[in-house]
Amino acid sequence: MYRKILIPVATPQEVEPLLRFGAELLDPNGELRVLHVIPAVTIPEVTRLWRSSVNIVVPAHETGAALDVPVEPEVRAGKDVASEILETAESHSIDAILFTLRGERGGRTPFVGHTATALLQHAPCDVLIANRLALTGAHFDKVLLPSFSGASPPKAMLLAEQVAVRHGGIPLTTLNISVGSHLGSASGSSGHASVITPRGVPHQRRRVFFPARLLVGRNTALSGIILEAAQRERYGLLLVAEDPQREEGPLLTRRFVEELFRHAPCPVLALRG
Repeated sequence: MYRKILIPVATPQEVEPLLRFGAELLDPNGELRVLHVIPAVTIPEVTRLWRSSVNIVVPAHETGAALDVPVEPEVRAGKDVASEILETAESHSIDAILFTLRGERGGRTPFVGHTATALLQHAPCDVLIANRLALTGAHFDKVLLPSFSGASPPKAMLLAEQVAVRHGGIPLTTLNISVGSHLGSASGSSGHASVITPRGVPHQRRRVFFPARLLVGRNTALSGIILEAAQRERYGLLLVAEDPQREEGPLLTRRFVEELFRHAPCPVLALRG
């Protein structure tokens, strides 16, 4: 699906799972570029932090060799991590940026703040954010793609189908979430249709209704609606994508992604394309 994917990392532990996940999204003869930004500019600071960057470059080469995928590691230094990532993406004609949110539960999340917001708003390419569960290497039994409009964005459908094919042709379910329904105050589902995609993936279209009182115009409410709808369809890989037809503004804000990842007990992949 992508010719060049940029993977920003901060620790050696992030390298292998992100490279393996990114390899599933590559076109034949595609390339993964691993970027580590040393958050410093003075020579003493850069020198002190250089050793950890070496420990990131080595696993990148080893994982690339194991996957038989070209991997190009790069280390840069700069106070503004987001600016370094964006500049690298532009200078290397990157098609997508793939990263994961960091930070311990209940503590600071340094990759959620300025960096994630800047990438979501200003990246010249697609942005993919995977939660920790999506990077464990577990086999997914279904790809779930929710949408608040009548049809899922084409790029999201392409990504969902790509993941489904790479996992052995697992089923793809699209959830059309509607607020306000004939079901009254209770939420529920209605209707479904099953087809086979051009790449041979079973595709089921479903519609899910929620009462209007649950939609208060906040992304935190939307994340809860999406998770509840996904739970009814059994958890698989939950793919949440930006919808260019959404009238209320961007869905994939920093707050929305943070809330979704915090509460989802399943693998999640967010796409801004």
